[in-house]
Amino acid sequence: MSYRGEHNFLLKNTDFTSYEGVNFSKYSFEELKKLWRETLENGMHGLCFSMYEDGQNPGDIISEEQVERRIKIIKPYTKWVRSFSCIEGNEYVPRIAHKHGLKTMVGAWLGDEMDKNEQEIEALIALAREGVVDIAAVGNEVLYRNDLNEEQLLDYIRRVKEAIPGTPVGYVDAYYEFTLHPRIVDACDVILSNCYPYWEGTDINDSLNHMQQMYGQAAQAAKGKRVIITETGWPSQGTNLRGAYPSAENAMKYFINSQLWSAKDNIDMFYFSSFDESWKVGPEGDVGAYWGLWDKHEELKF
Repeated sequence: MSYRGEHNFLLKNTDFTSYEGVNFSKYSFEELKKLWRETLENGMHGLCFSMYEDGQNPGDIISEEQVERRIKIIKPYTKWVRSFSCIEGNEYVPRIAHKHGLKTMVGAWLGDEMDKNEQEIEALIALAREGVVDIAAVGNEVLYRNDLNEEQLLDYIRRVKEAIPGTPVGYVDAYYEFTLHPRIVDACDVILSNCYPYWEGTDINDSLNHMQQMYGQAAQAAKGKRVIITETGWPSQGTNLRGAYPSAENAMKYFINSQLWSAKDNIDMFYFSSFDESWKVGPEGDVGAYWGLWDKHEELKF
């Protein structure tokens, strides 16, 4: 769910950078908090669902009650919810989200364990046939991680498309992977792009423009297909990555600018993430635990 590195491909005809964002120099910290809260209460297109409480990790079985409690917390602020897996309690996310009137992007988590992949694919198909999947996401950054090769991924995408012909099917990866893998673009109904200026070390003052360029590159690769930003966000604490500094102030600025731009230009965006999750310190360093709009105690941060 994160990537590092520079991938600056030339943008030809796709420019989404006309909106320059808010001039935050005029805002005190208290005024910034107020604007953040107003932006949140205006609602957003989508929000990535955080499953795990303190002490829980991927692989733990999460209860229906825990999922429902968290869906109820985020429900007033979003139209869509994105999940990342279809097993171990994750199957409750689309069911409960639909029960509460939210739409769902439901992900099958794929990796290098083929038995686990089978469980995920079968569970995704079953949930779609149940009627609780609005967009099916087959895999998340497996090409970036080199967990599967392109042919293996294509086989999974085709299999899901054949099984649930009425549901749009896509694959989630970093924006630049769609430039590198045109066959994946051809196989998908919708292009699901992760756009993280933070993970490329971008200064907060340049972050909106950088994210717009990332989206533009994915759109250029998409061959006219709809592009959705499936993850973008900024951590509120932790160690900097080159020019990208985690802080409450920067997290609020990034959220405000990304939401205002997505609304203005009608960009479908899933913000990452709903709640802080302590387990992410392992794969992502200390910033991993601080991507939520709510803290690990399920309280709004700002």
